[in-house]
Amino acid sequence: MTTLETLKDKYVEVRQRIADAAKRSGRSAQNVMLVAVTKTAEPDQIRELIKLGQIDFGENRMQQLLPRATIIDEWLMRQRTLPGAAVSRTPEDALTNKGETSTSAGVPLVRWHMIGHLQRNKAKKAVETCRLIHSVDSLRLVEELQLIGLKREKPIEVLVQVNCSGESQKYGCAIAATEHLVEQIETMVHVQVRGLMTMAAHADDPEKSRPTFERLRELFEEIRERGTGGPRFNILSMGMSNDYEVAIQEGSNLVRVGSALFGEPKPGAEDSSDDDHDD
Repeated sequence: MTTLETLKDKYVEVRQRIADAAKRSGRSAQNVMLVAVTKTAEPDQIRELIKLGQIDFGENRMQQLLPRATIIDEWLMRQRTLPGAAVSRTPEDALTNKGETSTSAGVPLVRWHMIGHLQRNKAKKAVETCRLIHSVDSLRLVEELQLIGLKREKPIEVLVQVNCSGESQKYGCAIAATEHLVEQIETMVHVQVRGLMTMAAHADDPEKSRPTFERLRELFEEIRERGTGGPRFNILSMGMSNDYEVAIQEGSNLVRVGSALFGEPKPGAEDSSDDDHDD
């Protein structure tokens, strides 16, 4: 596990590697969003990252996301009550959408992402807590989200998860069915599709992930060129701790990084039943 003393160094290193990979692909680091995956993180580590300027956090299970989001929300509320409260931010750590990510008191808002397989009976809680749901892979789930969204002022924003690696144990829409699912979501008033997400097969060599990322980028570009996803179809979520640099080179503008920040889980600390969504 990463200690608080080493967390800042790891965070700076990940940010720098993102910047270098973005530069190699002809883009700026500000065009790549980092979602810190908190599966193995302690609350004090999440708080430390917030102080360093991190805003976006992801979880792959609702039973973990809800208590962690509650703990952090309560901490942020306390920070806002302190005289002259402010959370430090550095220019290189600043993300886009600045108006969304800070309050008048100088304390940032935190955006939670649901990155794991979402069961329909947990969809309402996910919508109440999360800014973006990354793992929509069926019309039945979209229909459930549409019903939940009827009482919301804003549509529920989602990514369509695509199984580009062809692994039977992974969730995700088949490549051939992806555009049709995007089209179906586009007919719904209360759900908005923002882009695509995939995961490559785990490999020691990150280069082995490149064909998977290349295929999703091609699919993403095909859908955009046809205008199927609409003007806000602009998020390509690819890359985790072991392969995010390759993913950025292939066009990813959102990476999900956990173990490179927080370290590997302690033996026996977590059930690994959902490891296809972990970082």
